Amino acid sequence: MYFLIEKFGLIGGYLLGAMFVFMRYAFMAGLAYLLFYVLWKNRYAARKIQPRFPSLQRISGELEHSLSTAFVFALMGVGIYFLRQNGQTLVYTDISQHGWMYALFSFVLLTIIHDTYFYWMHRIIHHPRLFPLIHHVHHRSHNPTPWAALAFHPLEAIAEIAVVPVALFFIPFHPIVLFAFSFWAMFWNIIGHLGYEVFPANFVKHPIGQWLNTSTHHNLHHSAFNCNYGLYYNFWDRLMGTNHQRYVEIYEQLHQRIKNQLPNEGVPAPGAQIP
Repeated sequence: MYFLIEKFGLIGGYLLGAMFVFMRYAFMAGLAYLLFYVLWKNRYAARKIQPRFPSLQRISGELEHSLSTAFVFALMGVGIYFLRQNGQTLVYTDISQHGWMYALFSFVLLTIIHDTYFYWMHRIIHHPRLFPLIHHVHHRSHNPTPWAALAFHPLEAIAEIAVVPVALFFIPFHPIVLFAFSFWAMFWNIIGHLGYEVFPANFVKHPIGQWLNTSTHHNLHHSAFNCNYGLYYNFWDRLMGTNHQRYVEIYEQLHQRIKNQLPNEGVPAPGAQIP
């Protein structure tokens, strides 16, 4: 965003920034949709988490709200630009100032900070008084597709990313780290809303894999609502006991289908299996 505003001015930089956010989303989500919902639809039928497919009307709604989110995220970028111009952030541009090892460390740290913030923010907006005002838009996708990755109400879009500019006041980050983080966040959002399980069998029991969320994990959140609040990692859901009580069981059932190449036909959505 800094480069765009410097080269094209405030309004031009903002509009181009919003276009970049949306086009990155459209490319990554579109590629995932093309592969799993069009080209490989039959090949990976057994990996479909819920048996039904969402309507084109629902996908259109996901695209519409994702477009508005792109403008909100770009506006946040403008805010960061002015904060940096006034010397109020710790963003630095000379990588040698802290070195590449610190850059890698700061990237991992930012994912942990964002995941922790997201978990608690996510639980808060599930409060009965806040849910219909902020989070209901995203949960219209009971059976999400990759296009739901940025389908937020504008207030939720602000809440989703708000911790990042705050972190810039206290922790030095290089623009490369922030750029890489934006792709990391988009990648995991698409994985969570893919609707197909891409991780291997026993992943949720692996010493490392058990700490990462899967497509099934977030799909269960969309169908059950009151569980699986984490974004990237499974730390907080485990610690707070908010993992779906049958998450591992449902994941293993799905992989049994994959092993036998049985499509998920006539099986209730995961949320319907909860007592």
